[in-house]
Amino acid sequence: MAIVGYTRVSTQEQNLHSQIDALKAAGADPIFSDKLTGKNAARPGLIDAKKFLRAGDTLLVYSTDRLGRSMTDVVTIVTELGERGVEFKSLTEPFDTTTPGGELFFHICAAFAQMNGRIISDRTRAGLAAARARGRAGGRPTVMTPERVKIARRMRAEKATWPTIATALGVGVSSVRRALEAPEEVETAQ
Repeated sequence: MAIVGYTRVSTQEQNLHSQIDALKAAGADPIFSDKLTGKNAARPGLIDAKKFLRAGDTLLVYSTDRLGRSMTDVVTIVTELGERGVEFKSLTEPFDTTTPGGELFFHICAAFAQMNGRIISDRTRAGLAAARARGRAGGRPTVMTPERVKIARRMRAEKATWPTIATALGVGVSSVRRALEAPEEVETAQ
C-alpha cells in the first residue's frame, strides 16, 4: 500500500519544491507533478499518478486545489479513485478518506458540490428559456450566411463533397452539414 503524491503549479515559472517537501515528509513516494493550469484535464502527471495507483494505495496532495480547479473536479477524481479502492488525503484540509470522519466530510462536500452544480444548471436553463421567450436564440452566431447556404446548396447539387464546399466557403465541414441538413425556409408572400 503506497502513498502516492501529486503536486501541481499553474505556470512554468512557479516551483513545486514546497509541495514536494511536504509530501515527502508525509511519506509520499513516488510523487507525480504537473506545471499546468488546473482547468486542463489532460495533465500528464495526474494521468501517470492514476495509472500507478492500485487498490489500497492513497493519493496524497498538499491541498485540494492542486488536484482540481473546483470542488466538483476534486469530487469527480476522488470518486473515480474510490471506485478503484484508492484512498485520498489532503495535507492542509480535513479530506482523508482513510478515516471515517474524513470520509464523512468528503461526502458532505461532494453533496454540496453536486447541489451547487444542479443550481447552476437550473439557473442556466431558466435564463435560456427567458431569452427564447423574448425571441433571442442562444449560442454562437452561425458562419453560414444565407449567401453561403445558397452557394453550398448549389455546390452540393453539383455533387461537390462536404470538405470541398467547406474549403470553398472558408468554414468548417460541420457548419456546412448543419446548414444544409436544416429545412429550407419557405418565403411566404404577405
